[in-house]
Amino acid sequence: MLDRKLFITGGAGFIGANFIKYMRRVYPAYELINFDALTYAGNPDNLADIPHDVRYKFIKGDITSGAEVASVMKGVWGVIHFAAESHVDRSIEGPEIFTRTNTLGTQVLLDHAKAEGVERFVHVSTDEVYGSLGPTGYFTETTPLSPNSPYSASKAGSDLLVRAYYETFGFPGMITRCSNNYGPYQFPEKLIPLMISNALENKPLPVYGDGLNVRDWLYVEDHCRAIDMVLHQGKPGGVYNIGGRNEWRNIDIVKLILKELGKPESLIQFVKDRLGHDRRYAIDATKIKNELGWEPTVLFPEGIKKTIRWYCDNLKWIERIKTGAYRR
Repeated sequence: MLDRKLFITGGAGFIGANFIKYMRRVYPAYELINFDALTYAGNPDNLADIPHDVRYKFIKGDITSGAEVASVMKGVWGVIHFAAESHVDRSIEGPEIFTRTNTLGTQVLLDHAKAEGVERFVHVSTDEVYGSLGPTGYFTETTPLSPNSPYSASKAGSDLLVRAYYETFGFPGMITRCSNNYGPYQFPEKLIPLMISNALENKPLPVYGDGLNVRDWLYVEDHCRAIDMVLHQGKPGGVYNIGGRNEWRNIDIVKLILKELGKPESLIQFVKDRLGHDRRYAIDATKIKNELGWEPTVLFPEGIKKTIRWYCDNLKWIERIKTGAYRR
């Protein structure tokens, strides 16, 4: 097997950490550099079981710093760019950091990857750049970008930069746009881990608006497999939608979690809706299936049970986040 050097941004986050574990298992000869600023959502505990050896190195760094990026980009074959501010509520409260990290940070990475002759660059984006769907239809790779939050706008800006570098410089950039992920190590501000955590403590489960907003859910390891395929087989300049064809209303997800945990639905508390709350997302993943042979393997009934069980078995992990101990 080839010995390649990969530069992974945001590898201490939810999807990034799962991806590093996946790559260590599937490509043991690859050298992995995990470049992460360790902001609030970057959790070293996520990778506590990864041995530090010649094939894995963690470097604390900021993707908006050209000097820091340049110092570790030499000899890199491929870049997988996860690093991003990603919580919509936080983007509404303070948009500036989202523009700086998500858009400017991507431009810095592109410049240095181009200068170093990186052969593959996978930019991990989101289905939120497409905006909101009505009750029918699906997002395809040709759906116009129509972001509705500062977060999704900053990601759309980064997507367009990757496209521009391909069109202008022939840069080997590819974009993935995935639906909502769930699974182990997700920061507990997100819907599924928040609801599990609150239910375990018999705290109210806050549900925005009427709870009828619809999301397409994908188990995180299926996402990691898709990124692997795009990294090795995707076409430069290509956009690949990654989705589970697994739509659930938020309120039904919450009720399912309560049922699995044996908790009453009286814990549900409807709260004021989020500003600009997109009603429905749904992904058409036909392209990645036809071109690369990817499709999800973990069905939701199995995946959500595995996820709930993981959080129940890792209460210390949750507690260290709540107390802030993980940052020390």
